[in-house]
Amino acid sequence: MKKVIIAVAAVSLAMGFATVASAASDVKGVISNKAEVKKSANVAIGEGAKARMGSAALKNSSVKGVVTNNAKVDKSANVAIGKDSKANMGSISMDRSKIKGVISNKADIGKSANVAIGGGTANMGTIDMKGSSVKGVVTNNAKVDKSANVAIGQGARSNMGSVAMDRSNVKGVISNKADIGKSANVAIGKGASANMGTIDMKGSNVKGVVTNRAKVDKSANVAIGEGAASNMASISMDRANVKGVISNKADIGKSANVAIGKDATANMGTVAIKNAKIQGVVTNQAKVDKSANVAIGKGSEASMGSVTIE
Repeated sequence: MKKVIIAVAAVSLAMGFATVASAASDVKGVISNKAEVKKSANVAIGEGAKARMGSAALKNSSVKGVVTNNAKVDKSANVAIGKDSKANMGSISMDRSKIKGVISNKADIGKSANVAIGGGTANMGTIDMKGSSVKGVVTNNAKVDKSANVAIGQGARSNMGSVAMDRSNVKGVISNKADIGKSANVAIGKGASANMGTIDMKGSNVKGVVTNRAKVDKSANVAIGEGAASNMASISMDRANVKGVISNKADIGKSANVAIGKDATANMGTVAIKNAKIQGVVTNQAKVDKSANVAIGKGSEASMGSVTIE
């Protein structure tokens, strides 16, 4: 393991893709990435392909301090093609990492496309954590306009303006704020999940505060495949434990949230709790106007402006 006690900064203007990647590292201090990408394309092709644009990636790393990512992406494309592909645009991804301090992601994405083909994950304006531990504050602030985020393949995951947690532990605050307009988020494949302006927690533990504030206008969120799940401006918890406060506030207008497939689930402006333990307060405030929430398939479920507990 590399031990680093530094401030790391990456800055890119105009045509660059400014990405910070840390693997098997021990960092004390600040990791800061700032990127401005225009009219550009970033492509990775091959098994296990990873395409990163204006993003920060941590794997098997330990950080004490601050991790910040600030990305502005316009009229650009980020594409990963291959088995287990991963495409990150204006995002922070963590895999089996430990953070003590602050994780902050800010993304302004316009007229752009982020695509992962081959059963992987597409993250746009998102914080994605797997098997990680955070003590402190996790904040995501994403503005997405006229853009598309697509993941295709078995187990595909598409996250737009979201915080996604899988087998992770957080002590402190998780905050997601998303402003999404005229955009599409799509996941296609068996077990596919599409999250738009959502906090999605699976097998995770949180002690503190979880807040989601999402404004979605003239947009579509779609998941297709057996067991597909589509979440729009929602908090979804499966096999999770939370001690503290869970708060969701959604403002949805002229939008569609669709899940198609056997046992498909569609949540719009909802807090959905399944096989989870909650000690504290759960609040949901949803305003939905001229929108549609649809689940199609045997055993499918559709929830709009609701709190569901199973």
